[in-house]
Amino acid sequence: MTRATPPPHGTPGRLLRDIANVVNLSTPLGLIIAAATRSRIRRRGGLIVADRARLPLRNAAAFTVGSVVILPHRDLERAESGNPALLEHEDAHAWQYAYCLGLPFIPLYFAALAWSVLRTGDRASANHFERQADLAKGGYPAHPILPVREGIRRLMRGEVRL
Repeated sequence: MTRATPPPHGTPGRLLRDIANVVNLSTPLGLIIAAATRSRIRRRGGLIVADRARLPLRNAAAFTVGSVVILPHRDLERAESGNPALLEHEDAHAWQYAYCLGLPFIPLYFAALAWSVLRTGDRASANHFERQADLAKGGYPAHPILPVREGIRRLMRGEVRL
């Protein structure tokens, strides 16, 4: 799946996205999470980055809420040293918040995550939003698609981890 390159920082398109994510309340929610987790907040490439977030998440390199990228337990430089394309991947999620009209993105994302787990045993491989943001840029491997029946069997046997 190919994806159009997002407009560079400061372009009218990106400004419109960022305004939409403030109006649709997703960026304010991201800033509340950043403040509640005592993150260091800064701007980078048209995004607000909240790094060193104190969250109990261990398996997420980063996650985005509106135009806010939250990095649990580490700083941006360390995250980018492990995955130089991480912010580009998270930038795509900021666009997804805008086109999903903000907070509806969250249940839609979790529905796509559940579908992916069912179809691949993995939270990202068949997740529409992760595929659209480019799996490789997010640091996700692509797992093969399973028949639904096989996915249900794996879930019932407890073979699937999130």
